[in-house]
Amino acid sequence: MPESKQPEQHSGRVYYNKLVRDGIKTKIEKNGEACEIRVIKDAAEFEQELLKKVIEEAGALARATSRAEFIAEYADLMVVLDALTAELEIAPAEIQIALKENIEKKGLYTLRHFLHWSEAGKYHGNETPEGVAK
Repeated sequence: MPESKQPEQHSGRVYYNKLVRDGIKTKIEKNGEACEIRVIKDAAEFEQELLKKVIEEAGALARATSRAEFIAEYADLMVVLDALTAELEIAPAEIQIALKENIEKKGLYTLRHFLHWSEAGKYHGNETPEGVAK
């Protein structure tokens, strides 16, 4: 599993170049440290940065090694997903309907099935080598 990209350090500064939560600037300044923040005004850029955060937070969740860390990382991921669905104007009811339909179509993980192989046919998982259809 790839590790998250580490911030670059140059002449006493750490360069993150990523979307951060609203309270981060204040937290840094309360420590007597300086930072530079840019407000993302472009909706498409904000959406892309949120999608990057989904990957970042999902990776952190996957690397959690304790119950407390798992819960904290799960909450971080949910905050990003909530921000993304709000940005995309997707109502919670739409998510609930999609979740219900998804479970009805694909099931849950209660049987703990681990797929070793299948014949090349109609089933395609998310990891198929065919790539994204254009």
